[in-house]
Amino acid sequence: MNIDFFKHNIDEEDISRVNDVLKSIFLTNANVTKEFEQKFSRYLKSKHCVAVSSCTAALHLSLLALGIQEGDEVITTPMSFVATSNAILHAGATPVFVDIEKETGNIDASLIESAITSKTKAIMPVHLYGNMCDMIKIKELADKYNLKIIEDAAHCIEGERDGIRVGELSDTACFSFYATKNITSAEGGAVTTNNKEVADLLYQLRLHGINKDASTRYTGKFQHWDMKVLGWKYNISDVQSALLIGQLQKIENRLARREEIANYYERELDKLGIEYIKIPKDTKSARHLFVIKTDNRDEVVAQLQSEGIGVAVNYRAIHILDYYKNRFGYKDEDFPVAKEFGDKVISIPLYSKLTDLQTNYVIAQLSKG
Repeated sequence: MNIDFFKHNIDEEDISRVNDVLKSIFLTNANVTKEFEQKFSRYLKSKHCVAVSSCTAALHLSLLALGIQEGDEVITTPMSFVATSNAILHAGATPVFVDIEKETGNIDASLIESAITSKTKAIMPVHLYGNMCDMIKIKELADKYNLKIIEDAAHCIEGERDGIRVGELSDTACFSFYATKNITSAEGGAVTTNNKEVADLLYQLRLHGINKDASTRYTGKFQHWDMKVLGWKYNISDVQSALLIGQLQKIENRLARREEIANYYERELDKLGIEYIKIPKDTKSARHLFVIKTDNRDEVVAQLQSEGIGVAVNYRAIHILDYYKNRFGYKDEDFPVAKEFGDKVISIPLYSKLTDLQTNYVIAQLSKG
C-alpha cells in the first residue's frame, strides 16, 4: 500500500470558482481577495485580515508594521520552520531563542522572562503542529515589558486554548496557505489584527508601499496613487483567494475528520507504547500534523518509507543548522530540549482524505518497531 504524506482538499467547486476568476478582468489582488479577507476575519473573530504571498511575508511585514528594526531583539523558539527566525533577520532584528516544552514542542513560556533585555521589542510564539502556546502567560509578559506579540500560526487556523482564539491576545497573527496546510492556495498567507492603523500599513507594505491597488486605480474614474512607505511585493492574487474561500467554508468539517483520525492514532499508539505529541489542557487543536517521537528516528523513517508510507520531519532545531551556528555561534547544547525533541520527531500522515484502511496500515507498520 502507498500512502501519501499529504493530500489537499481542493474540489470541483474550488476549481469552478478559480475558472470564474480566470474569465474575469482582474486576476490579481481585487474583489475576490477582499471577499476572502472578510470571511477569514469573521472566522477568526478578528477585525482585519491582510492576505499576502506567504506566512513568511506575513511575519516579515508584521515585524515592520510594528516598528521592529535593526538592533532590536525578538524572542522566539528554535523549534519551528526556519521561516520564523528568518523573518526576524529579514526585518534587521535578532532572533533570541528560548527552549521549548518537552511535551508539546511549543516555546516554554516560563523561560521567556529571563531572555528579555533592554533590546527586546517583541515575542514571536509558534503554535506548533496546531496546538496553541500559553498565550495568557505570554500576554502577561508582553504587557509587563511593553512588548509586541506576533503569533506564528502557520499550523493553527482552527486553534483555541483556554477559551482564547488565535490572534485574540496578540498584535498580529500570521497564517500559511502553503500546499500542505489545512486550507491551501499552493502558496499564500495572511495577517490578522485588531488594530486598524497596523492593518492599513500592512495593506500598503504588501504592495510596494503604494496607497491604491490596481483594482482601485483602474475601476471607475482614474485615480493617481502615491507611495507612502518603502514596501514589498507581497500581495496575493484573486486566483489564489478563489481557492481559499470554499475550503474555509468546510474547514471545521475537515478538522472533525482529522480529529477522528488523530484520536484513533492516540489510542493505538498508547497500546504500542509509542510516544506522541500531547494536546495541552483546555486546547482545541487545529490537528495540522500528527507527530510521534522515537529514539531511532532515521531508521523508523526509512522503514515507513520502505512500506510506502509518506513521512516528514517537522523539525530539526533551528539553532543546529549551519547558517545559525556560523552566524551566532550556537552549540547543540544551548537549547537541549529543542535539540533532543528535533532529533526524535516524525510526522505521519494526517489529512481528511485518509481512509480507515490506510490509518490501520500506518499503525500496523509502526507496530513492527
